[in-house]
Amino acid sequence: MKKILIIVLLFVGCEKDTVAPTPSICDGLTEVELWGEYYDIGTTDTLYLAYVELTDSIPPEIGCLTNLTHLWLQQNQLTGEIPSEIGNLTSLTSLTLGSNQLTGSIPSEIGNLTNLTELVLAVNQLSGEIPESVGNLTNLISLDLRENQLSGEIPPEVCDLIESNNLTINHIIAVNNLINTCE
Repeated sequence: MKKILIIVLLFVGCEKDTVAPTPSICDGLTEVELWGEYYDIGTTDTLYLAYVELTDSIPPEIGCLTNLTHLWLQQNQLTGEIPSEIGNLTSLTSLTLGSNQLTGSIPSEIGNLTNLTELVLAVNQLSGEIPESVGNLTNLISLDLRENQLSGEIPPEVCDLIESNNLTINHIIAVNNLINTCE
């Protein structure tokens, strides 16, 4: 009897907690609707929607387009925050959201986009600090955050990136309230 009890206790103690995965807005989708147009999740690799007078916010469903390598939404009238789902677009090499009316902070998930060579968030109304995760973007050759309302110190990780990739500091601090700790 003692052996059976020990085996049962061991078996019960070794059960794994099964937690259902968090449902994603992309589950079951083959296409997403963005600003009245439909884009195939499996084949869309470029979205060039610059200078086309887009309004409203960037829908979180944009994060379903995981094959995107280029996302250009500059020079529109986009408002609201950059959705954290942008961090799902890990194939991106170019992300340009400049010259809109985006608000809120830069999502830390932007640091997931390690293939980026170009990140342009300039001329918006972004506020808060630069997330240290931007330092993960080691392939950047262009980083433009100027003309926002960013504040605080530039994180050491971002200073290291600026130095190692020879990025232009003025494209980061100009017309912001940042403390340049990179000197």
